[in-house]
Amino acid sequence: MLHLLYIVAFTALAFIAVSNLIRNLIMFSFDRSYPPKMGGNQSGFGYYGTKSIPHPELLDDSGNLIKEPLLVMRSINIEDARQHLDALYESSPGKKIESSEDA
Repeated sequence: MLHLLYIVAFTALAFIAVSNLIRNLIMFSFDRSYPPKMGGNQSGFGYYGTKSIPHPELLDDSGNLIKEPLLVMRSINIEDARQHLDALYESSPGKKIESSEDA
């Protein structure tokens, strides 16, 4: 008799859990906001500049868009990497404060 009670209790809990899952999925789909369509907007309302601006990390030093894959790591030797890191450390704002405290 106790086994039957466990089966009924866990079946009820399973139905409650699945119904909550379905309800949450439906509520999250209603909360999602979609961006406005840009194609049919001829009335002058909405965004004035439809040209998308790329992220600064996608641009090279001269401002041109990088055409190479972004997951490829460029090889650099250890001395060049140390020089770059030292230059970054020397140009950081915290370094200037520490050097003025030492004087």
